[in-house]
Amino acid sequence: MPESAASPPALIDDSRAAPYLVSAGQSARIALGVSYNGAGYEGWQSQPSGRTIQDQLELALSKFTAQNRVSTLCAGRTDAAVHGLMQVVHFDCPVERSDAAWVRGTNSFLPSDIAVQWARHVPSSFHARASAQSRRYAYVLLESPVRPSVEARRVGWVFRPMQLEPMRQASEMLLGEHDFSSFRASRCQALSPVKRMLRIDIQRRGAYWRLEFEASAFLHHMIRNIMGCLVAIGTGSRPASWMNEVLEAKCREVAAPTFAPDGLYFVGPRYDPALNLPVHTAAFDWLP
Repeated sequence: MPESAASPPALIDDSRAAPYLVSAGQSARIALGVSYNGAGYEGWQSQPSGRTIQDQLELALSKFTAQNRVSTLCAGRTDAAVHGLMQVVHFDCPVERSDAAWVRGTNSFLPSDIAVQWARHVPSSFHARASAQSRRYAYVLLESPVRPSVEARRVGWVFRPMQLEPMRQASEMLLGEHDFSSFRASRCQALSPVKRMLRIDIQRRGAYWRLEFEASAFLHHMIRNIMGCLVAIGTGSRPASWMNEVLEAKCREVAAPTFAPDGLYFVGPRYDPALNLPVHTAAFDWLP
């Protein structure tokens, strides 16, 4: 995992000054939009090793605020090696800072492959996970007879030619509310396998495929298991109709193997527009 910065750069504002308490016994609720390259980490959720995005973020927040512990809650946990374009977290803290200071101050303590993109003061009723109306993922896939090099660990890879139309036909079968048990990992902790798939978009630019998924929520490994099936269909190993057979079976064993995490990006959640939270970061424009 990349090392943290040896010495944080000086800040122009006074964000390192003594913390200002909002009022005795009260805390402000802050939401952050966080981007990260997940290749060197064990996923989002805190682990004893400390090699997770959450561990790094909470350590940076604790240093910036001079608090013993700052606990965060995220919109959607990501697995090891999965990236984030706009993970949203919230936390409560008695330290008062401007939105800009939260961004710059926290980033000064983060490693180079994790960055806070924005910060907002939000109502105490806001919850990064429970307030989300939907969640979005993107998968970037390289179609090439040669494995990735400069984009290694940032894209998935398929060495056989793929066809767009069968993949689009298959993806349409997943739209709407379904029991997605066939695409659910055995360790999934979701209370129900029933989710609503709102959108699947498949585009190609040169050798790169970009597949976008939006749903009410996702099961553990759901996107990667769907990707395994779509690649099998795209390369002609299975017909498009097979996707419906897999869906109706409600059995993980009938689906394709779980696809690699390398090309998977958590694009971010959607919230009520009245919250006025950002919906786009610069990282969005980096993907093919």
